[in-house]
Amino acid sequence: MVGLFYEKLVRRVLFRFDSERAHELGVEAMALLGAVPPVCRALEAWTRLPVGRTRPVEVFGLKFPNAIGLAAGFDKNARAWPAAAALGFGHVEIGTVTARPQDGNAKPRMFRYPAQEAVINRMGFNNEGAAAVAQRLATQPGPGRRRIPLGVNLGKSKVTDIEQAAQDYLASFTRLADWADYVALNVSSPNTPGLRQLQDEARLRELLAAVTTANRARGPRRVPVLLKIAPDLTWPQIDAVLGVIAELGLDGIIATNTTIARPGFFARVGETGGLSGPPVRRRSTEIVNYLARATGGRLPIIGVGGITDPAGAAEKLDAGASLVQVYTGMIYRGPFFAAALARALAERQRKA
Repeated sequence: MVGLFYEKLVRRVLFRFDSERAHELGVEAMALLGAVPPVCRALEAWTRLPVGRTRPVEVFGLKFPNAIGLAAGFDKNARAWPAAAALGFGHVEIGTVTARPQDGNAKPRMFRYPAQEAVINRMGFNNEGAAAVAQRLATQPGPGRRRIPLGVNLGKSKVTDIEQAAQDYLASFTRLADWADYVALNVSSPNTPGLRQLQDEARLRELLAAVTTANRARGPRRVPVLLKIAPDLTWPQIDAVLGVIAELGLDGIIATNTTIARPGFFARVGETGGLSGPPVRRRSTEIVNYLARATGGRLPIIGVGGITDPAGAAEKLDAGASLVQVYTGMIYRGPFFAAALARALAERQRKA
């Protein structure tokens, strides 16, 4: 009923705005909700499944009340995430955050395709920078005091040369690790020039070695570190990525980011950027399944890409993911999409 109300009325209003302005309104609304904890707790009591209806997911040494997360890209500056549990999410990933503040790419840079329930974006990691985000997180509930786990997604500053990428990520990691339940290294956005070169074996090894060394030096304050990869990698490239992950002992992988492919209808679309939504669903699921088989299920996977209904979420989990994340699906299904997915998955689990 709530989802139908959103699709029939609220979405129509929001879709009259430019895509990015509608996104900003959503962040502002969620931030306002998060500023009123009693309302959040009441909503959470409504959205969260009763004890015994579903099993929490334990992975990376963390406990997630359900398998549904909010993907990076929605809450870039840690303004809205405190309300995520109230909307039914089992975790949330903020960012992408860069070491330096940056405006991102020129506008317009985000485009909806309602008939395909898809989005193309070329935002370019617009964010306030690691220092500002760390300062904001310091005023919010910290690790161990949160309703749900919080991931912090890190990327490379656009002005930083690719040869200095490891130091750039390390600067962000040093500022933000204390506030993260896990850290995700984003080397797969198509919207920062040269960023995807960091998926090449040698560059990836340098980056991951720098971050994992710094993480080990934290001793008991070590945080889980995950890598987010592109759907456009070949199988040999994925094998090379997995080799580096195994060598350096990363805690997990996020599959996948947006795609630069333009299947079907999108072959006629001239906008550059990353395509998300149903057009990337099949490929991201294939990669999740490949990762699960290649690692014998030993490497935890967060599956992302094209989830617009319970079947899409279940597909990722059946392919080998431990958790899933949504973002584009929420644009088209509304703020309580995560709660609806969690309920459907719990019912599926009960019948299994």
